[in-house]
Amino acid sequence: MPTWKKMTAFIAGGLLLFTTIAATVLPNNDKFFEIMKAIEIYTNVYKEVNTYYVDEIEPSQLMRTGIEAMVGSLDPYTNYISEADVEGARLRMSGEYEGIGAEIEFLEGKATIMQLFRDQPADAAGLMVGDRILEVDGQDALNKNLEQLDGIMRGFPGTTMELKVERPGKGEVKIDLTRGKVERPNVPYYGMLANDVGYVALTTFTRRAGANVKNAVEKLRAENPKLAGVVLDLRGNGGGLLNEAVDIVNIFIPKEKVVVTTRGKVKDWDRAYKTKNNPVDLELPVAVLINGKSASASEIVSGALQDYDRGVLIGQRSYGKGLVQNIMETGYSSRVKITTAKYYIPSQRCIQSVRYENGEPVDIPDDERGEFKTVAGRTVLDGGGVSPDIKLPVLGGDRISKGLLDEHIIFDYVNQWVQDHPTIDTVTEFRFTDWADFQSFLNQSDFAFTSQAEKLLEKAAKKAEAEGYAIDDQLKAIQARIDAEQSAAIDAQKEEIIKVIEKEIAGRYYYQRGKVQMGLRNDKEVQEAIAVLTDRARYEKLLRP
Repeated sequence: MPTWKKMTAFIAGGLLLFTTIAATVLPNNDKFFEIMKAIEIYTNVYKEVNTYYVDEIEPSQLMRTGIEAMVGSLDPYTNYISEADVEGARLRMSGEYEGIGAEIEFLEGKATIMQLFRDQPADAAGLMVGDRILEVDGQDALNKNLEQLDGIMRGFPGTTMELKVERPGKGEVKIDLTRGKVERPNVPYYGMLANDVGYVALTTFTRRAGANVKNAVEKLRAENPKLAGVVLDLRGNGGGLLNEAVDIVNIFIPKEKVVVTTRGKVKDWDRAYKTKNNPVDLELPVAVLINGKSASASEIVSGALQDYDRGVLIGQRSYGKGLVQNIMETGYSSRVKITTAKYYIPSQRCIQSVRYENGEPVDIPDDERGEFKTVAGRTVLDGGGVSPDIKLPVLGGDRISKGLLDEHIIFDYVNQWVQDHPTIDTVTEFRFTDWADFQSFLNQSDFAFTSQAEKLLEKAAKKAEAEGYAIDDQLKAIQARIDAEQSAAIDAQKEEIIKVIEKEIAGRYYYQRGKVQMGLRNDKEVQEAIAVLTDRARYEKLLRP
């Protein structure tokens, strides 16, 4: 029997089995015919392409491409996990796999060290913030995603991997890194601010995050009898364990209150998560700081406190991730991670974004969002993230922040700056005074925060040239006007930009704690929180309709 006939018989047998099962378990039998029709068409297309396509095809790779395209059309968190990927997941789940103690993002296709944790494996090996990983044990690390990078970096504690990195100002460097247990503090700093206001920074919802925040709040209360309120800083916190989020809400909310529910297609899997313990304090004023990188568990905490009118939210709209994933077996040791439910906070709104662009949530106008009510009757919106009660712009709003922050211009500048500054003063004493140097860096890097306008201008220039229009002088005049506007806007935000630079620099020398402390010295959002918490009339007015 020819190979394809064997494959067809195998698929047909699978379809027959699926038909038998689907007829009894599919929740909506009206869709049964459409499902069978789609599977048959997919099988036929696969057969014809495999048989007649001009070049040889690797069947498993072709099938994987189809599967990944299918799940990729749903949301960024529904993923296919191949047999090779499953082993890495098993190591992580077993607790035998360890990380390197660094935050990594892909910038221009290169895995870049964004933050190091003191005395962890990456720090001990001599990696530096700004290093870009090119190879891991000889394997190419370029143009991958974090999951793929994790796959080539995984291993057991005590084993060593050789990294080839590109270091700003130094070129390529080879580093031997010994894997080990990573101990990343989830509460790197807590203490007192001005006017008897306490402050707690929570950077991740890892194990004991709830207990650590609770201990911090209790110590602040015990050591400061006149405590006027507490600031919970969730900016940049991408989330983590759901039960830790519930425990943190429980610090300020009574026992047996619903914090979040999960709802999906399979109703038997729906769950409600309630507070379990007596609260620490039901009256202490609370301000929660959030931004566009506060996600998942951070949004549950901030959203639940907002829905119960228990805290004032300050900053920018949060990220918008409110999905639950489960991993299902799909045969031959492969898996598929499927979004099976969504998170709903107490007002019954969903924090999940409804639109994506390049895998990232896209903000939508308020008039396209559903309206819900807090316990006190305030109107709150769904459709993507949690909106703060007090909105504060970042570096003058999108025009500047999109370039300097989203394009990592300040990050790249500090990478260069630290090469010439082996040490700095303490966080309390350090001041950044090299503004002219920063302006020179902007000019050299051809920075343009109105990149969309310049892209359209460049497109217009090419179109005009192709169609024979001589408008170079006019376009150059427009470009000069844009450059002048950019320069003026940058100068107008000089003070704010310097604060961001100082915070980034402090993190290079004094790690996470130094970054937090520098932020407190300069932070307009913290200053706004202090002002709200010490003005009880304003605080109460914000929490009541």
